Amino acid sequence: MATTEQLPGDIPSDDVTDAPGELAAGTPSELAPTGGGHDTEHEAGDQHTGLVNPKLGMWLFLSSDCLFFGAFIATFLLYRDRGGQKGPTPKEVFDIPFTSATSFILLMSSLTMVLALAAIQRGDHRRFRIWVLATGLFGATFIAGQIFEFTQFTREGLNLDTSVFGSSFYVLTGLHGAHVTVGIVWLISLWGLSVQNRLPKEHAERVEVAGLYWHFVDVVWIVIFTVIYLIPK
Repeated sequence: MATTEQLPGDIPSDDVTDAPGELAAGTPSELAPTGGGHDTEHEAGDQHTGLVNPKLGMWLFLSSDCLFFGAFIATFLLYRDRGGQKGPTPKEVFDIPFTSATSFILLMSSLTMVLALAAIQRGDHRRFRIWVLATGLFGATFIAGQIFEFTQFTREGLNLDTSVFGSSFYVLTGLHGAHVTVGIVWLISLWGLSVQNRLPKEHAERVEVAGLYWHFVDVVWIVIFTVIYLIPK
């Protein structure tokens, strides 16, 4: 009977037959593609809201500030016409043409704020500095006009403690002036960052968030100006 001699380097036939099966059965997890990375990216995409955290935080702050200003406006309307109050009346102290001029300057600052945001988004830092500085100057002009107006009112006898009307008027308009002042400081800080080349185009959302705040301040003043100066008693 003939016998087949097995050389030292040969693989037994049984092992050759079983090897592919053992390999296929033993390493399915290694050969099969894993979908973990794809699932993670899909979940991350589902959780993305399209808003950066600072912008979302600003929207939440402005929502609460709307309620804040609404409460003060309601208080002013409630106590403005109360009888028996001493001191001058609104008609005796208000200078509507002057206040209208300062209000127009403040509203024009919204336009320069839009131009500043457009400039930084396209990487035009020189124009951004011009427009953001112009926005801050318009706001400062409005504050200067408000200080002058308050000075005139106090000379005519309308002080914070003169009447409920005086208290509600100064608190409401003074609160808005404080918001404008904060906005001016914010804009100047952005201008300083740009001068130091620390505000690249990729960080334009910082200017956008500041713009949201500034536009809110302007819209609030439209409501305040209409309620206090234009709506008759």
